[in-house]
Amino acid sequence: MPDLIPFARPFPVSRVSSVSFDMHLEANEDERRALAGFWEVESVESLAGDLTISPWRRDGVRVRGEVAAHLTQACVVTLEPIESDIVEAIDATFLPENSKHFRRQTNEEGELVIDPDGPDEPEPFTGGEIDLGALVAEAIALSIDPYPRKEGAALPETPAEAEEEEEERPASPFAALKDWKGGSGNES
Repeated sequence: MPDLIPFARPFPVSRVSSVSFDMHLEANEDERRALAGFWEVESVESLAGDLTISPWRRDGVRVRGEVAAHLTQACVVTLEPIESDIVEAIDATFLPENSKHFRRQTNEEGELVIDPDGPDEPEPFTGGEIDLGALVAEAIALSIDPYPRKEGAALPETPAEAEEEEEERPASPFAALKDWKGGSGNES
C-alpha cells in the first residue's frame, strides 16, 4: 500500500451546490514537518492553497485555484541549504466512478487511450469525498526540483573527465610545425 500524503483535507462532495465557493487550505507545523519527510526535502516552511470549488456537469466537481509553498532543500553538490518558492495553478475535475459521464476511451485490446494534447480526463472518486489536501500536495510535489543546485556550484572534475576533455580538443595547427622543425634542423 503506498504511503498516504500527510496533508489530508477530505471534502464532502455533497457540499457542492449550483454555486461555486472559495476555500483556503494551509498546512500546520506537524503537517509541514511530515511533508518534508514525504517529499525528502530539508523543511517545508509554508504550504497553502486558495481554491474555487464548483459543480461540474451533473454529478462532478471542478477544483481550480493556486497553490504555493516555501521549502528548503540541500544542494546536490555542496549540501548547502537552498530555499525555493513554488507557485502552481490547479485545474482538476472529479467524477464518481459510477457516473454516466465517466467514460474512458480504450482501444480493441482494452488499453486506455490518452490524447496528450487533449484536455485532462476527470479523476474518478469513490464514496462521497475528494481529498483537496492531496491535490494541493501533489501539485507542489510535481514542481520540486529533484536535483537542486546552488548557483555557481559545480562538481569537481575527475581525472577521467580531464583526459576526455584533452582528447576532444582539436590539435593545434602549429603542432605539426613543432615536430617538423625539430626533425629537420639536426641532420648535419
